[in-house]
Amino acid sequence: MAAPLEKAAGAFRTIGELSQELGIPRHILRYWETRFPQLRPLQRAGKRRYYRPDDVALVRRINTLLNLEGYTIRGVHTLLAAERKQPTAPVNAAAVKAVRDMLVDALERDTA
Repeated sequence: MAAPLEKAAGAFRTIGELSQELGIPRHILRYWETRFPQLRPLQRAGKRRYYRPDDVALVRRINTLLNLEGYTIRGVHTLLAAERKQPTAPVNAAAVKAVRDMLVDALERDTA
């Protein structure tokens, strides 16, 4: 039997595809949807779930934290909530320009 075709990175995944890809039972994925409000796959007629690329990344992160790093569900929930609240650092334009200038100089030396 031939291996299933690989989907594009931006393609939606069904619960079966995601379950098989990550080795997680479907009922666990459905349970995680009840525990993590950030995880909301699209649901079409018949309650068929379609996971967006962001949902897939979140499921992978939850799986890693729970099954590899030993977090509890409450611990993962707290960690994800804390990460959402952290402000992103503002971009320092002067530092970006300095790095850009260094790269331009390095490229000019390399091509000379």
